[in-house]
Amino acid sequence: MILDILGLFLCSFMSLFVFRKFAIYINLVDQPNERKHHTGAVPLVGGLAIFIVVFSYLIVFSETISSSALYLFCAGTLLIVGVLDDLFDISFRVRLVIQVVISCLMMFVGELTLNNAGQLIGPFDLEFSYFCYLFTVVAVVGAINAFNMVDGIDGLLGALATVTFTSLAILFYLNNQKSLAVFSTVIVVTTIPYILMNLGFPLGQRFKVFMGDAGSTVIGFTVIWLLLEGSQPEQNSAFSAVTALWLAAVPIIDAVSTIARRVRKGQSPFQPDREHLHHILLRLGFSSRQALLVICTASALLAAAGIIAHIYQVPDYIMFYLFIALTLAYYFCMLRIWRISVHVRKFIKKLNSK
Repeated sequence: MILDILGLFLCSFMSLFVFRKFAIYINLVDQPNERKHHTGAVPLVGGLAIFIVVFSYLIVFSETISSSALYLFCAGTLLIVGVLDDLFDISFRVRLVIQVVISCLMMFVGELTLNNAGQLIGPFDLEFSYFCYLFTVVAVVGAINAFNMVDGIDGLLGALATVTFTSLAILFYLNNQKSLAVFSTVIVVTTIPYILMNLGFPLGQRFKVFMGDAGSTVIGFTVIWLLLEGSQPEQNSAFSAVTALWLAAVPIIDAVSTIARRVRKGQSPFQPDREHLHHILLRLGFSSRQALLVICTASALLAAAGIIAHIYQVPDYIMFYLFIALTLAYYFCMLRIWRISVHVRKFIKKLNSK
């Protein structure tokens, strides 16, 4: 097992180097602008390099997940569309249509639907019946774009994905679904080299790479695929749908809050801005590494809360209402973030003066 992990790790590292050169050759790079403050052109191949290795693993061990051929087709399509978007900036409407079509393939070919929400609102199972198709499309499109939105500072997307997939691996292992636990672990292992290169370790900023839309969208899609496999009774559920929320809490809460604030302002919900959690922390005076540490610690604690609640069988509706309360608290804090930031800066200055 250790040799397998080491082999995947090295394959991912080599894949990053190969695709990095390829990206520079075809100009698949991210240029700094008013929203992106990095230095120089950075290759957008993190996701491409990671998932080429993951897809290769899945082709060899096709029994790892249900409908592996369908997963490869859907994820591969998102990967290609993501690369084209990174190159040519495809319209969001086109990408949205493709995401909806992929949702339909999941439902009607792969038979993966969000049909059972568990004891979401009380001590009884909540089933969506025919509405399950609508909720599945919302869940798939939402997950894809939530992980895409959160990709804003070095190491963040890779680290948050690692927290989610590690949590999934633990829950699948506890439910004796070893193949799904291994698949989640494969994604974690192949993501670590990207995180290292994205942070400029150990080879420095010269070899830095970004995830790109290709990577963020496939990560979001893979997360929701595994969450549906793990939370639905017809799939031998390893955890409840409510637990799934806690495993990806930071991307979900930040995306919901950001979209709600944009709609409140009369803006497009998918219009880019600099009001995500990582942007706020940077403006409060945190360095990029400090912001990364704060957000990832919060993500790990929330995921741990979901796992512990699952193990100790805390009722779903309690965890759901807690999640809603946390989301609302975050939303209202973000509405008043500039007032709050004044007090935070004063507090930090007092600490530094002592």
